[in-house]
Amino acid sequence: MTPVNKNIFYFMMVLAMAGWGASWVNAKVLSTYIDEYQMMFLRNFFTIITLAPILIITKKYFYTNTKSLILAFIAAIVMIIYLKFYFLGVKFGTASLGGALVTTLIPINTFIFMALFFGKKMTKKDIFALILGVIGVLTILNIWSFSLEQIFTKHNSYFLIASVFWPIFTIISSKSTKTSPLVFSFYMYAFMTILLLIFFVEPTKMPYASFDWIFWANILCVAVVSTTFATSIYFIGIEKLGTNEVSSFIFLVPFFAISLSIIFLKEEVNISIIIGTILTLIAVKILNNIKIFRKSK
Repeated sequence: MTPVNKNIFYFMMVLAMAGWGASWVNAKVLSTYIDEYQMMFLRNFFTIITLAPILIITKKYFYTNTKSLILAFIAAIVMIIYLKFYFLGVKFGTASLGGALVTTLIPINTFIFMALFFGKKMTKKDIFALILGVIGVLTILNIWSFSLEQIFTKHNSYFLIASVFWPIFTIISSKSTKTSPLVFSFYMYAFMTILLLIFFVEPTKMPYASFDWIFWANILCVAVVSTTFATSIYFIGIEKLGTNEVSSFIFLVPFFAISLSIIFLKEEVNISIIIGTILTLIAVKILNNIKIFRKSK
């Protein structure tokens, strides 16, 4: 990849992270129109019809194998559970808190899962990072000011549960080694849609009359921008630039989630969320050996 193309792709990665950050704002707006299962169904519908052409253009097509299909089905179940708590947390809480708390907790929880169940060795540096991450999370929750009842509110509990299920999804997805991540995602969304239609959603009974341009703008943003575009750019980035280089862009997601929540939702973000987010991002950097600044060759 030439320097010019690399800079263009870096810009695309920033837009992708902005899309992921915006999804928290989109979910908050959509929670006033539909329930969590209807949101998942519409999101998946638009994601599938926009992701399919990308698979053809990038020549990924739809090739997979039986193992990956089974894993995609399991991942679909886990994703439904994750999105349920993600949606409910934003509905009853704030997008800024969710974007900061869940986004920073996910890599920390993933590391803990790998250490507990898959034999990943923990060094003194890792233990220090985990302690720092815990302090950061407690600061985001403002544990220093509230009682236990105020800390473990309904929406905080939803966010904490969501941050546990995403690492489970990540580990399941990682077991699919002979299928493109984009193809795997396509089948996962397809399985999710089928499960939603069977158990949770009746498309004919959705409140279409209440869907105005604000609704459609947010559902298309969460599906096309936050899911199809952002996910595609992220996975293509991993293939072109490598996991370590692309991982550094994840640090932008909480920033965009908080900033966009202030701009579009008029949310008030207290200093504890900002300080806690910085602490947890430092912990994530240490745990994953992510280099944010690199020396030019």
